[in-house]
Order: sequence, then C-alpha cells, then structure tokens
Amino acid sequence: MKLHQVLEVTEGRLISQTADLDQEVKMGCGADLMSDVLAYSHEGTLLLTGLTNPQVVRTAEMAGIQAIMFVRGKIPPPETVALAAQKGIPLLASKYTLFETCGRIYCAGLPSCGLFESSLQRWQAFFEAKV
Repeated sequence: MKLHQVLEVTEGRLISQTADLDQEVKMGCGADLMSDVLAYSHEGTLLLTGLTNPQVVRTAEMAGIQAIMFVRGKIPPPETVALAAQKGIPLLASKYTLFETCGRIYCAGLPSCGLFESSLQRWQAFFEAKV
C-alpha cells in the first residue's frame, strides 16, 4: 500500500516536510512497546504508535520501519520530527485511536506484520504444557 493510500483511508495528515507518498509499505504493526516493534516487525513496515519521543524514530531505524504514523491525534515534538527527517523516515498522523487506525488500514488491504503466527505458537505451547 502506498503512503498516500494510508493517508486517505485514515483521513491522516503528513507531518514530514518532504516525503514520497508513492512509497510502498509492505505491512503494518501497531505498538506502543518498542521492544515489541524490535521483536516482531519486519523491513518495510508501517509502524502505528501513540509514542512521540525520538526513541520511536531510533527504534524504527533499527527495525527497518518504512514510515511511522502517530495515532490518537498526537503530534511529535520538534526533536522527533528533526530526527525522522535526518533518518529519512516519513511521519504521518491520524486522529483515530490505534485500534481504529489499524483497522482502517487492514480493511483497506495492508497485511499485518505476521505477529499472529508466532503469538499463536507461543499460546499453544504454553497451554499444551499446562495440560
């Protein structure tokens, strides 16, 4: 899905001064725990989060995140915007909650980052060990 499509389905806004809105994201990941982002996201992911500090950009860079969308109407501080510009990571914003923003993008065709399969395996292993 292209970033301009993400903005359309979320009624979002571009925060970054410059960004290629024809840039593709391969999958989405909604998280406020940066440890989950590092553990479960993949290269080319759109990260949806309510965290706005510069650490989000640093984590995104380490994880190969393609773009970041802030949810719940949050706007990042200038230092986060500046760091993202320096790293070449587009910043977007949505007025909707994390749940609704993820749902809108998922329903429009952007797949999840594949977390479900690994979570299901851990879930089954835990409960099978209890039986």
